[in-house]
Amino acid sequence: MSNLRIPGPTPCPPEVLQAMSWQMINHRGPQFAGYLNEVTEGLKTIFQTRNDIFLLSSSGTGGLESAIVNTLSPGDKVLGVSIGVFGDRLASIAKTYGAEVIPLKFEWGKAADASAVAGALKANPGIKAVLVTHNETSTGVTNDLASIAKVVKSAGKLLLVDAVSSMGSINLPVDEWGVDVCVTGSQKGWMVPPGLAMVSVSPEAWKACEEAKMPRFYFDFLKAKKYAEKGQTPWTPCVSVVFGMTVAIKMMLEEGLPNIIKRHERIANMTRHNAIKLGLELFADEKYASNTVTSVHANKGLDGKLLNKIMREEYDVILGGGQQVLEGKIFRIGHLGWVDEKDIDAVFAALKEALPKAGFKGA
Repeated sequence: MSNLRIPGPTPCPPEVLQAMSWQMINHRGPQFAGYLNEVTEGLKTIFQTRNDIFLLSSSGTGGLESAIVNTLSPGDKVLGVSIGVFGDRLASIAKTYGAEVIPLKFEWGKAADASAVAGALKANPGIKAVLVTHNETSTGVTNDLASIAKVVKSAGKLLLVDAVSSMGSINLPVDEWGVDVCVTGSQKGWMVPPGLAMVSVSPEAWKACEEAKMPRFYFDFLKAKKYAEKGQTPWTPCVSVVFGMTVAIKMMLEEGLPNIIKRHERIANMTRHNAIKLGLELFADEKYASNTVTSVHANKGLDGKLLNKIMREEYDVILGGGQQVLEGKIFRIGHLGWVDEKDIDAVFAALKEALPKAGFKGA
């Protein structure tokens, strides 16, 4: 089996894959309702919330679209806080549906500054919502969401958060921080294949939903809530992925959220330490470096694309490359979900041999 070290999709435990081979059942019947309710309750524990949570059959991007169209109307002003590719994507979704996006962009590799968010909100009092990516996998940076949330909620604005690559791996207490809509995806820290977006909706978000005028059909929270009360989803769900989620959630609850968070922190520190030990330079601001993906400069003669090719073809280790303006300039090592120290040891044993082959002139 390849050592898949990208920030999603992530490897799946055998127990999860086995569950996904179960025979189909009636998605409108009591057996499926039991699975759906079990998963939803487990998600509430990991989201650290009492808010409604819905399972949407889509990628994480579908969940982000649902956050926008259920809370906003065309012409609404929103602050799009961005530190990379996925922050830009969230703002683009809002713009596509007619929102007036006020961009607040930060240098890639750096985190968003809460004081700058406060300044933007003060300068634009008509803003209704703030869009924030908690963990930006394109750059390997985790925003200080607690500080940003404090500013946003003090200003009385809606907080819509992309937690696709952080929830279930990095601490994000939804209720404590006042996140109004929080979105994650099954293929990240949840140890399940792609196919489900999981979305929490606060009471404030429900109030906004009542007034929202953006068009929506498939991603309608009101429909999701109506059917959830019956243990169903409005549309045919990814039944097999829900099966997998039942097993993955049990595994996560058995490990315990504090232990999961500590494991990701420990493995991230190990990854960064080993990279520096090889003479590599980290791309992300050390203070805000992600615990789910490590970004590394492709410098000192290193051909980043060639390195990824060598790692894949000669060592069966799959790394991530840079995206957009970072293409060829960084490579990324994913370490979230079903991951332990042995996986990272294997990555660096291969890197030690592959780096010189790809032109690296470091230590």
